[in-house]
Amino acid sequence: MTSLHLINLRWMSLRFVWAMAFAATAAHVHAAPSSKAVRSEPPQHTAGDIGKLPPEVKAALQRAKVPHDNFHVMVVDTFASSTPRLSHQAQERVNPASLMKLATTTAALDTLGPAFVWRTPVYVDGSVRDGVLHGNVYIKGSGDPRLVVERLWLLMRRIQGLGIQKIQGDIVLDRSAFDVPARDAASFDGEPLRPYNAAPDALLLNFKSMLIQFVPDRAADVARVQIEPPLAGVQFPATVPLSNGDCSDYRSALRADWSDPTRIRFAGSFPAVCGEKMWPIAYAAPQQFAQRAIAGMWQQLGGQLSGQVREGNVPAGLQPAFNVESASLAETIRDINKYSNNVMAQQVFLTLSQQQREVGSFEASREVMQRWWRERVGGEGPTFDNGSGLSREERISAQALARLLQVAWASPSMPELMSSLPVTGVDGTMKRSKAQASAHLKTGSLRDVAGVAGYVDTVSGKRLVVVAILHHANANAARPALDAMIDWAGKQP
Repeated sequence: MTSLHLINLRWMSLRFVWAMAFAATAAHVHAAPSSKAVRSEPPQHTAGDIGKLPPEVKAALQRAKVPHDNFHVMVVDTFASSTPRLSHQAQERVNPASLMKLATTTAALDTLGPAFVWRTPVYVDGSVRDGVLHGNVYIKGSGDPRLVVERLWLLMRRIQGLGIQKIQGDIVLDRSAFDVPARDAASFDGEPLRPYNAAPDALLLNFKSMLIQFVPDRAADVARVQIEPPLAGVQFPATVPLSNGDCSDYRSALRADWSDPTRIRFAGSFPAVCGEKMWPIAYAAPQQFAQRAIAGMWQQLGGQLSGQVREGNVPAGLQPAFNVESASLAETIRDINKYSNNVMAQQVFLTLSQQQREVGSFEASREVMQRWWRERVGGEGPTFDNGSGLSREERISAQALARLLQVAWASPSMPELMSSLPVTGVDGTMKRSKAQASAHLKTGSLRDVAGVAGYVDTVSGKRLVVVAILHHANANAARPALDAMIDWAGKQP
């Protein structure tokens, strides 16, 4: 089996672990869209309520002590001229949580095309003699949302494939493709070590997060510890003691100390009954992560570096030695929507303006999204913030989301969007859904917010657009109302 096959297998085994960690609350050239989007008249909806909430939905709301007015619903056929089958508080703009990813990913498919790829160019400035580069290596980020540890390994191997074993100079990281202000990872919810709080970056490596693996060795009475990616200058224990405790809260049992980013410590023990575990966690000093990961990977592959890994810009006129190409946008949005990956959604959001203006920013991407919405969807536009829903400021109505889904249904890229949505009871963030109807639905969840939006199959073989958002302190306790709403839609003729 080749090294590439091993890397691909390793990535597939880790993909689910990373996905669960994110469920929460020239060089920029890309493939052109395969076909032009259909420019149809925007859907028209009514100004008031239509129909009444089903009794089973009312009962679920009552059990959770959520008033009916805090449930925002629209159920409508997929074609734009249809009258809603049910509309309840659908015009009120509310925080949609991760349902906002539907707008970001639909706009990206529509404007960039499903075959769009990010290319990370690598430059070599200097001469190579006897395996030594007398000069610098430059790595220029272009916003790739999924430049994970396995692909970083391949990038380093390609540098060595140029005949370079020692760099008599620096490795320089160019992040100029995005203009993103510094942000405290704890600012949103006080959880800076949660991978879903990772900030976007033109050179986003492994989501600025580590994967810590614990493997029990009962003969030695320890769990062996391994960290990926290797981080230069970061110490961590090779083992932790085993214990006889249960596995309900093994992370607390380890008593991890993250106070010193250069020295990870575990003052507790690892329950032997847990078996092998992988703990995804954001690095405590995210601004240092890329430098440490690249230096660590280069060292692990036997490379030598006389200088340092630092930030800087690629010299004008220098041509890439090679490009590292991402997965297609269609594949990328499957990770975004299936598992509600926030930082990947923000990378896509920033790419929308980066592709038009060479440098992506949140402000510019908001303008791009508002213009796209006016042209393609119509009606009152949402309030965009970072495009991921990990925000207290973003706002959209259930009716506007339904309109968006109708537009997406008529789009040439509809199959790519629909296949990115979790399937009820099957995968992604809908795997634990109790709904019996067959549906492809994006989920949204924040404190005081829970919702679903997507497409539900009916017993007659039709497909309906369903949007349902709970906006209340007891929203998460009222999730059975969402399942009841899905099942009611599935029973429609």
